[in-house]
Amino acid sequence: MKTNTYEAIVVGTGISGGWAAKELCEKGLKTLVLERGRNVEHIKDYDDMVPPWELPYRGRITKEDRRNSPIQSGVYNYNERSKKYFVNDLDNPYIQDKPFEWARGYQVGGRSLIWGRQSYRRSFLDFEANAKDGFGVDWPIRYKDIEPWYDYVEPFVGISGSKEGLAHLPDGKFQPPMPMNCVESEVAQRIKGKFEDGRMIIHGRTANHTQKVGDRGPCQYKGSCGAGHACSFGGYFSSNSATLPAAAKTGNMTLRPYSMVQEVLYDKETRRATGVRVVDTETMEHTEFFAPIIFLNASTLNTTAILLNSKSDVFPNGMGNGSGELGHNLMDMPYGMGARGRYEGFEDKFTFGSRPTGIFVPRFRNINKATEQKDYVRGFTYQGGAGRGRKGDEGFGRDFKESLSMPADHWTMGITAWGEHLPHHDNKMYLHKDKKDKYGMPVICVDCEWKENEAAMVDDMMNSAAEILEMGGLKDIETYNWGKIPGSCIHETGTARMGKDPKTSVLNRWNQIHEVPNVFVTDGSSMCSSGTTPGPSVTYMALTARAVDYAVKELNRRNL
Repeated sequence: MKTNTYEAIVVGTGISGGWAAKELCEKGLKTLVLERGRNVEHIKDYDDMVPPWELPYRGRITKEDRRNSPIQSGVYNYNERSKKYFVNDLDNPYIQDKPFEWARGYQVGGRSLIWGRQSYRRSFLDFEANAKDGFGVDWPIRYKDIEPWYDYVEPFVGISGSKEGLAHLPDGKFQPPMPMNCVESEVAQRIKGKFEDGRMIIHGRTANHTQKVGDRGPCQYKGSCGAGHACSFGGYFSSNSATLPAAAKTGNMTLRPYSMVQEVLYDKETRRATGVRVVDTETMEHTEFFAPIIFLNASTLNTTAILLNSKSDVFPNGMGNGSGELGHNLMDMPYGMGARGRYEGFEDKFTFGSRPTGIFVPRFRNINKATEQKDYVRGFTYQGGAGRGRKGDEGFGRDFKESLSMPADHWTMGITAWGEHLPHHDNKMYLHKDKKDKYGMPVICVDCEWKENEAAMVDDMMNSAAEILEMGGLKDIETYNWGKIPGSCIHETGTARMGKDPKTSVLNRWNQIHEVPNVFVTDGSSMCSSGTTPGPSVTYMALTARAVDYAVKELNRRNL
């Protein structure tokens, strides 16, 4: 026990786990950071400098890839190069009671190596929504509680964006935005002030750096991050490029890959967690590690699985599950509805480089009385952009090759909606009673669906997009619905939610488990609502920094 004892333990190395490691180590705690997958070192283990024509399949995936990873291979940025950052589905099974696409990356850095990097603060609307309309439980915090922590994390993250002065989309500590192209800028100007509900087009806010952050960046506009590649320039924020190196620099971090946490250990005499039980995913050996503070950041479903598997006579249904809400209230974001059209003009213009973001349309539904909807509550936002591809449609051989260097005849533009998924108790994940994976962990089962409110937004998501494009001067506009299922947005949240009342929630306002105060959960499982803006990761970062600050102060006061 003595050799395996630390001052803090962090489970997971993704977006929130990296932040927990950084903050704990910088506050002086000897911290064990556990990752179930392999190690990935920044720059050393990347292959983003290898040109696509030197790859065996030129970036495409094979039939074997689809057989081994039938779920992961359907994710938008899964390809020959990025597939090493996704799990093998056959080795990591889960059960879908209802269709649910679960994208996973088990390696040091987690999904911070393959995330979309869109970064938007939650607003007063998001933190007050549950209390206002009665869905879910009231958040135990408000925007004013987390605002200083957004301010704290954003400069280190390096988020580029424009300040718009919108209360329902708070401004942040931004680097200069990545400019719109000529068509986007023109459409934004054309719709400005034209909609009574305040529809507008702004710059996408992204954790791609337009200025250096320490020794990271700036972005080189290579575009490879959009295909799920790591970045040797450190041009976008990841645990590998930013938080884990900061933690390592202190000398206080012990990073242990191939370490799958299966259970949190508990002492009923002290009513505290004492440590974690780990299985080595290479040798299958079990080891126990101990610490007075534990941060669970294994991602929404895996963190909750660990807690559900942490059973004792005190917690027969899983650690901290006195409310019965652990595993319930699973949310994602319905998306994939929108419109596209053709733009006439700017035939003498083209783009240079590959900008890793686009435009954004802030929420304009159910903000106030004037924008209140009868058919549904909450709302949605849009991401999108304009582009002018290349012809690539003339002849074959030399003619075809030459046509690839010629711009298409016209520009096109599209915008796609991201909406809110309301919390419902019966949208849940749970552990199978009998089936276990190769590591001996009960298999996760997911039972989640879109319900009436999400369905009621679909037509508005498509039609409002068409109205924006029409006002912006687009022609031949068509609407679309990609028919995405829960999970496919990769914003799963809510299975160990925060709350004011221990009878209806798992965590308190400091992300502590109500019943086990030295265990903190600051990944997506802690969320009370999904929000209407994509890019929830910056909220996880702010919650994590806030929780670590509180935890260390409480530890020093001998309250943990």
